[in-house]
Amino acid sequence: MPTHTCNALLLKCAAACPHGTAQRWHEALTDWMPAPTVMQSAFTPQAENGLPMQHVYLWLAESTEITASDCAALETTWHALTGQTAQMSRLHEVMHLETPQHDPRFGAHYVVETDPEQGWEDEIFKWYDQEHLPGLARVPGCKVARRYLNLDHAPRSFACYDLISPAVLNSDPWLAVRGTAWSDICRPHFTNTRRTLFPNQEPYAHD
Repeated sequence: MPTHTCNALLLKCAAACPHGTAQRWHEALTDWMPAPTVMQSAFTPQAENGLPMQHVYLWLAESTEITASDCAALETTWHALTGQTAQMSRLHEVMHLETPQHDPRFGAHYVVETDPEQGWEDEIFKWYDQEHLPGLARVPGCKVARRYLNLDHAPRSFACYDLISPAVLNSDPWLAVRGTAWSDICRPHFTNTRRTLFPNQEPYAHD
């Protein structure tokens, strides 16, 4: 049975669910979870494709072996609770950066998923890890910046950011990091790219 070591699990549901649904799902997993987890939920009524989208993350306390059948069971539990289908992915951590912010707000979650064009993976991943993610993590208003490899579904590269507000994405420091010469070289070689801004988040919850 295929098993992969991962640092987080991501559930995607392309439907609007009642407030608190993710918390109830998390509580239903108490006996299953192999290690302590922290849950984070983010929702937008309209993603790039015009449909609602909810992301529910289970951040694992340590790197954990999770099987494909485990993921299927988690999808089944979500469906039983909500009546909605969901897609579960195992995420392997590449980089996790947190910058102390004095602003207590925690108002947006931004995700960029992409598959590098053939022959460009090494360069794009080097750019992400040496310049792009560290640069965005230092932008005022960015509280957490993470990058993962999605072990189960495309796009493969998964970067996400916790921001004090959506306005951070249009701030001069953020745009300066996005506009470097190295960025201009790499970005044209993104394929299958999805960018999703979640303006609404439920608070973090522990198991």
